[in-house]
Amino acid sequence: MSESSSAPHAPDASSLSASHTADTTAPAASHTIGPTVPAAPFARWPVGAVALATLAVLLIASPRYGYHRDELYFRMLGERPALGYFDTPPLTPLIARASIAVFGDTVVALRVVPALIASLVVVLVALLARELGGDRRAQIVAAAGIATTTLLLIGGHSLLTLGVDLPLWVAAALFAVRALRGDGRWWLALGAVAGVATYNRQLIVLLLVSVGVGVLAAGPREVLRDRRLWLGALLALVIAAPNLVYQATHGWPQLVMAGALEADEGADNRLAFVPLQLLLLGPPQAVVQVVGAVRLWREPRLRCLALAYPLACALTLYSGGRPDYVAGLLVLLFAAGCGPVSRWMSGAGRRALVVGALAVNAVLSVVIALPVIPPSALEGTPVAGINEVARESIGWPEFAARVAGVVGGLTPQERARTVLLTDNYGEAGALDRYGGDYGLPEVHSGHNELYRRGPPSPSARIAVVVTDSPGGYSRAFTTCEERGRIDNGVGLSNEEQHLPILVCRDPLRPWQLLWPEMRHHS
Repeated sequence: MSESSSAPHAPDASSLSASHTADTTAPAASHTIGPTVPAAPFARWPVGAVALATLAVLLIASPRYGYHRDELYFRMLGERPALGYFDTPPLTPLIARASIAVFGDTVVALRVVPALIASLVVVLVALLARELGGDRRAQIVAAAGIATTTLLLIGGHSLLTLGVDLPLWVAAALFAVRALRGDGRWWLALGAVAGVATYNRQLIVLLLVSVGVGVLAAGPREVLRDRRLWLGALLALVIAAPNLVYQATHGWPQLVMAGALEADEGADNRLAFVPLQLLLLGPPQAVVQVVGAVRLWREPRLRCLALAYPLACALTLYSGGRPDYVAGLLVLLFAAGCGPVSRWMSGAGRRALVVGALAVNAVLSVVIALPVIPPSALEGTPVAGINEVARESIGWPEFAARVAGVVGGLTPQERARTVLLTDNYGEAGALDRYGGDYGLPEVHSGHNELYRRGPPSPSARIAVVVTDSPGGYSRAFTTCEERGRIDNGVGLSNEEQHLPILVCRDPLRPWQLLWPEMRHHS
């Protein structure tokens, strides 16, 4: 019986990876994927179509739900540009500032750049699959497969550091593959990308350390004698130097934040780590990732990349980091597996199996990652439990309105001496964004970078406080009374729902002495 008429069955990683260069015998291309094997032509039209479709879907979805708390924070930080902030480097707040300057102060404006970045990632993943031996079909599978993951859709829907990181990691992986295969010029490109990536998150170090340990363990160790590798490392340090200087002169705040996150979320992150390795891209993509790991291992010069993922997982688990910290390496494994899977898809039944699995995952990813469920129906759905971004993107205008209602209950003389206090940066960002609509007083918070903006004015004698710890404020003021509660209007159980709104009068000590007690990191 011919292969095309045989019943489809799940791919076997060993058989799929047996001849990783089998589909790279196309006519000469602009460069080779190894010493002598030419790369397949780039499938620019279908890959471009997938990228444009991704961009269109994300832009269409961008107005729904509202700001995520991180977007409100980055918007607020962007109002005061700096070389760095306590809990984040400057790149994402700078993107927020530029987006508002170009497109206006709206939620849609903040989401144009993430959507463009997501479409760029689609192209980069297809290029990475091509570099790893993928033919035209493999590149299309790579593009469509990554475009329909919860990872890319969440990162492309909202302005988050996760989304900004993705193209930098994928580009770094692409350049590393080329350099490891012997073209040492790409070490310089890798160094440049790594240096730039530090201005978004320092997590690029996780990739570099994991690959470096992989090289020492499995080779190719001769690259360590290539001076271009060390020039690339020097270039990365030069580009990252201002960021490193900021960290050194401000007490290494990123290390302080890492410790705070480990203490606050480390146990939960470890519990969620393995399940999210399957969910970030999806179960079908996870199968392809296993194939990709085998494929990388079977090419001696790329074995270090196969080792990089488990090494990065071990480091992340040890430090209590978030499961998405290794997402860039998941994407690398997926891209590596697309070539073998493409060869396996030679029969019609197998093609239908792969296309069907990716299509089902696409539908689930869209429902989970994008705002397709009405806010009023979100409570009680699996989406509300899985997708924190969706849950924390609802109710911010209502939040500000509730606080404004309490402030409006004060006399004009009292309002002149009133400030707003919040427990977290999302709440402060919401009041900063919508406060002007209600003529609200200035907002302060002891959370992360906002603590550095300083305490309220000594003339402030009344604080309208949103908090989940009323007792702490009762001990800091002469009187504190509850005047209202937050209600997002749709009954969604998110972090702000039903928080009390206090009116606290007459601080017992000067603000300068109270302020250090209000500082917290998370």
